[in-house]
Amino acid sequence: MKTALIAIDMQNSFLHPDGENFYPEAPEVVANVKRLIAAAGSSGTPVVHVADRHREGFDDFEQKRLPQHCVSGGFHAEYFDGFGPSGQPQEIEVVKRRFSAFFATELALFLNEQSVGRVVLCGVKTNVCVRATAQDAFAHGFEVCVVSDATNSNRAHLAKASLEDIERYMGKLITTDEAAEMLK
Repeated sequence: MKTALIAIDMQNSFLHPDGENFYPEAPEVVANVKRLIAAAGSSGTPVVHVADRHREGFDDFEQKRLPQHCVSGGFHAEYFDGFGPSGQPQEIEVVKRRFSAFFATELALFLNEQSVGRVVLCGVKTNVCVRATAQDAFAHGFEVCVVSDATNSNRAHLAKASLEDIERYMGKLITTDEAAEMLK
């Protein structure tokens, strides 16, 4: 089955110590996500870099629940060092304005055009954007694999509950080692 890697919100906002949404555990996923991108790159596996970006000066529905964040063109919206499309032909960027990388984006269309049947998800935050993306991937008919040691949250109990729900209802949990083999 053709697989794609989806790296979610690997941006300064979450990963840089000066990021507006930084939390101390966030950088713990950096090495594993880099490893997964390298594994996918060595085999030509599609890699989707997902960026959360919002427009400055315009209303955004997310702002009813969250403060303004990841404003396009600013430091916080940029990819953290070592992330984002590197110019390799199998890498693309998908910009999202909601939690899910599928909602109101071209992601499902792109994956279907590439005959992808399985998605491997990693990035931040487990209980918000990773979970929402997993749920929508499942709803679009993709086999969902979440790399449990390549995602985390500032709310460990919610991350744990989200991973349990993902495994029970939407897909399976795998490790970075298992994902790297799958992506080769």
